[in-house]
Amino acid sequence: MKKTAFVLLVLSLMLTMTATSIAAKPVLKVGTEATFVPFETVDEKTNEVIGFDVDLMKAIGDIIGYEIQFYNMGWDGLIPSLLNGNIDVIAAGMTITEDRAKVVNFSDPYFESVLTIVVRKDNNTIKGFEDLENKTIAVQLNTTGDFVAEEIAGARIARYNTAPEALQNVAMNAAHASIIDLPVAETYLAKNPNAPLKHLGAIAMNEFFGLALRKQDTDLLKQINAALAQIRADGTYQQIMDKWF
Repeated sequence: MKKTAFVLLVLSLMLTMTATSIAAKPVLKVGTEATFVPFETVDEKTNEVIGFDVDLMKAIGDIIGYEIQFYNMGWDGLIPSLLNGNIDVIAAGMTITEDRAKVVNFSDPYFESVLTIVVRKDNNTIKGFEDLENKTIAVQLNTTGDFVAEEIAGARIARYNTAPEALQNVAMNAAHASIIDLPVAETYLAKNPNAPLKHLGAIAMNEFFGLALRKQDTDLLKQINAALAQIRADGTYQQIMDKWF
């Protein structure tokens, strides 16, 4: 065999091995509900899911050796899809709660948030939770805003599939107020400056977001927690924060 032909054969084999290695990279299926800006949303130009949670999971995937594939679905279907094995991880700005922790394992907290109340700009009577008694409150279904609203005496809860729907109904006077995460309210109002809405600032105890996994996936949980610690230590987490907040 001529030297040139031999070199070409070796290069061809190396490329084939590299391609096989790339193709063999395991896939981590990540579920989200892409209306929770800036944590996840759909890019209007590319139709891809983007956001803080997306970049966070991609950084984790780089460390633990997984290709990350996002699946956009309804909020109420995320935990059932996880338990059924349709997805492997939930990354959707999900608050760590005792009830949820009974059915899923949460990663170490990756984001600290707080709830706020959103009302119309011309509403000067609602200043806190106590002012929501006997009022109509718009919430995203099965979120912490929904859970808090359930504790308010006489409240009529209007539940919607997405956070923007809840806020739009406040703007249209179909509800007196919405209870929602402050970062989401701030981003929505910044993107919709003509909306007749305002938020009341932080009005509740802080809550923590976690990535949700199946109870049996303990090894994957350990890998994800180790990766979260690494990206916090090496500055990657702060870079993602600076990009989206």
